[in-house]
Amino acid sequence: MQTTMNSRTIARQLSPLIFVALLAACATEKQKPVVPEPAQPAAEQPAPPVAAPVQQPPVTQNPLHDPNSILFKRSVYFAYDKFDVTGEYRPLVEAHAKYLVAHGGAKVAIQGNCDERGSREYNLALGQRRADAVGKIMTLLGVPSRQIETVSFGEEKPKSLGHDEAAWAENRRSDIVYEREN
Repeated sequence: MQTTMNSRTIARQLSPLIFVALLAACATEKQKPVVPEPAQPAAEQPAPPVAAPVQQPPVTQNPLHDPNSILFKRSVYFAYDKFDVTGEYRPLVEAHAKYLVAHGGAKVAIQGNCDERGSREYNLALGQRRADAVGKIMTLLGVPSRQIETVSFGEEKPKSLGHDEAAWAENRRSDIVYEREN
């Protein structure tokens, strides 16, 4: 009788194992062999799919460095012995003012310059009036005064080294110089 119990005990212990083995055998699926498709003649083969070109986001160039932008221009020119900003240069000053308002962290130095005619003291004073004239327009257009510094170089920083009207006209100017760009 003891042998019968042992066989029953063994059968009870093995039955879950046998059940699991049967389930595993049923769950296993045989892999089908891969049969290559017959090659089509070159004329009949479909063209491989063409991937759509990946569109890159547009590179945003700083308008201060873009030669096509009005902000690339930085000089306001003046008539002989004058410091009023003419209508020709108003759009330039307005564009820089708009940029400064939109970029509150940006700062400019407006550098007034003169030609070589006149005394040193007179040219320093005239250069300052020219720089102040550009700065005043910018502040009237909403640029905080903390973003603008005006300075005169008089005749000390000529753009042109000539001694004729063309050279003098180049030197009668105010330059708009952005901080960290000079």
